[in-house]
Amino acid sequence: MHTTDPKRFIADFFTSFTEELQHSDEDPAVIVDRYHTPDIVQFADGHRMDRDKLIAHTRPVRKNQPSARMEVHEALAAEDRIAARYTLHVRNRKRDLVMEVCFFGRFTPDGRMREAHMLTRAVGAPA
Repeated sequence: MHTTDPKRFIADFFTSFTEELQHSDEDPAVIVDRYHTPDIVQFADGHRMDRDKLIAHTRPVRKNQPSARMEVHEALAAEDRIAARYTLHVRNRKRDLVMEVCFFGRFTPDGRMREAHMLTRAVGAPA
């Protein structure tokens, strides 16, 4: 994390994690553990997600196979923390979503996520 531009780090983290979930037959728990610490806690719009909930959350990703594109507008890193503002474009079988995300996270030296807080706002369908 310390040798990579924060914008590149956060984009690569989420892109790689999603691609591994979608294109691997590996147990989702193994993939989650590769990218997150065992004590991971994420809050998205106030909803708490621990490791078990995160693993359960991966099942729809595998089933629906959405495509996603992430535009990182800005990102800052200090010690084990990253703050980023990005737009996430998601297309799945049912609809297209565009969300603005404000992300605040902590990572281990090996690049695994330890904690995250995300605030999201739907901004409408792409043109």
